[in-house]
Amino acid sequence: MRPPLKQGSPNDFQTPPQAILPLIPYLNKDWTIWECACGKGNLVKAFEKKGFEVIGTDILRKKDFLTHQPKGFDCIITNPPYSLKQQFLKRAYELKKPFAFLLPLTTFETAKRQELFKKYGLEVILFDKRISFETPNKKGSSSWFATAWFTHGLNIGKQLTFTKFSAKR
Repeated sequence: MRPPLKQGSPNDFQTPPQAILPLIPYLNKDWTIWECACGKGNLVKAFEKKGFEVIGTDILRKKDFLTHQPKGFDCIITNPPYSLKQQFLKRAYELKKPFAFLLPLTTFETAKRQELFKKYGLEVILFDKRISFETPNKKGSSSWFATAWFTHGLNIGKQLTFTKFSAKR
C-alpha cells in the first residue's frame, strides 16, 4: 500500500489553467471529462469555463484514481502525481477511454512505460517552453522540468505534436 498524498507534498504541483489550451481542439464538446487528480481544481475550473462537463476527484477527496471509477465519463485528463505515473498510465489504458496526462519528458525513459506505449499507442503534445506550476510551498511558481501532454485516443493524428505555451490567458 502506498502512503496517502497530501497537499504540500512533492506531488502537489498545481497546473496553470492555460495548460489545457492545446487539448481543446481534440476534445468532443459532448464529453464528460474526468479530472482524477484535481487537487485545488485548476483544470476542472478551466474546462468548465470552456463549456465542458467535468467530474473532479482526488485522493484528498477520498476518490483514488487507482481504485475508484465514477459513472458517466468519456475521457480522463489530469496532471497526475509523478511518483505514480506508471500506475496512472497502466490504469488509464485498462479503462479503455481517451486520456491526456501532463507528464515530465522523463516519462519516456523506462522500459515498462515504453512497453505500454508500444502496446497501446501514444500521441504527444510538446510545449515550446516549460510550464510554471504552482509549487507546494505556495511561493510563486516553478518550471524546473519540461512536460508534455501524453495522450491516447484523442486522434491527434501525429506521433508528436509541438505547441507554443503562453503564460497569458
